[in-house]
Amino acid sequence: MKYLLLLSLLATLSHSACDADPKGKTYLVNIDDKGIILDGYDPVAFFTDQKPVKGSASFTFTYHDAVYWFANAEHQKMFAANPEKYAPQYGGYCGYAVSQGHLAPIHVEFFALLDGRLILQNNQRALDGWNGDSMSLQKADKYWPELLSRSGKPFIPADEKKNLVNRNAVDAVAEGYDVVSYMVEQKAVKGDEKNVKPYNGGLYFFTSNENKQMFSADPTKFAPLYGGYCAYAMSLGLLRPIDPSSFQIVDGYLLLHGAPSAKASFSKDIPGNKAKADQNWSILLAKYPQGKSGYDDAPATQK
Repeated sequence: MKYLLLLSLLATLSHSACDADPKGKTYLVNIDDKGIILDGYDPVAFFTDQKPVKGSASFTFTYHDAVYWFANAEHQKMFAANPEKYAPQYGGYCGYAVSQGHLAPIHVEFFALLDGRLILQNNQRALDGWNGDSMSLQKADKYWPELLSRSGKPFIPADEKKNLVNRNAVDAVAEGYDVVSYMVEQKAVKGDEKNVKPYNGGLYFFTSNENKQMFSADPTKFAPLYGGYCAYAMSLGLLRPIDPSSFQIVDGYLLLHGAPSAKASFSKDIPGNKAKADQNWSILLAKYPQGKSGYDDAPATQK
């Protein structure tokens, strides 16, 4: 106990640590393996110079568990006097990603100062998405507390669940398997929540950022048909779950099935069953225009 008290006292006396945070509280911040935020760029320079300026390890300040670097002692002093004024919004994560309910890294070239707030984006696509939605800022402010409470785990906001999509308990499509790997590698590979992309009311997980970017460039090329529901069940007019290991590529599209037996049944007449599935999917989209939770055993058509 005396040892712990001594450590606490030393931390309090050590001004070089510059830790302005209440002890024991953790924060959701976009830092590297050394605890550095903004890739070492000076947060104050975005305001004073209107551009990214690389900071120096000679001028640092720790705030909300993140180590900030500064280009000079003056900027370090300005930040220390008012961290809330200069710290990036949303823990230094991509603002557009936060407005969609998940976290993504940033590139310092894609930044904006909105009402005195520093907001950064991941890339040009994210910047365009942010600028193209007049409600982006309001959404990000609304969803950030939820991400904090979930320790950064992604989610689809309730008011975004308006599409007929087969989401699991964590809002993942294809049970969190990488849909790009199905198409490119012809195998089922579990994705990583560090590489997540929301699309059409569901979350897509990827094994790498490269796969995520491939999906982002053309989601319709990789997203499974029929909202990720079992394709064979869809040919019968049913919304049923899937087994992510049971899949096939038909006419360049990904089809998921509920079991190997379902895949085998569908494969007995691929053109005919796909035509039925296409027709039933159109019927179910009209039946559930606001989406649906769970599954539906009532056939969409009479057989």
